[in-house]
Amino acid sequence: MKLPIIRQFYQNQSVENLEKTLEVLESFTEFRGTTDEDLNVAGELITNICGALEVHANVKNGMAERDALNGFAQKVLGSIDKN
Repeated sequence: MKLPIIRQFYQNQSVENLEKTLEVLESFTEFRGTTDEDLNVAGELITNICGALEVHANVKNGMAERDALNGFAQKVLGSIDKN
């Protein structure tokens, strides 16, 4: 997860574009010939896209962009700490 990338995705891509890209990446990860390295890259992109989608939703509901970005980061870091 990289907040600068999430911010750029949020600022430069529509929800529709992000959702379509997410579909493609998820399909790619299911391909039998996908290597571990490919999966790591796709997983990082999926996380960043999901972050941008969550930021879009939170901003739409009245949250400031900065708070939405920081909230997503805390959510991800919190889930990592629990493992």
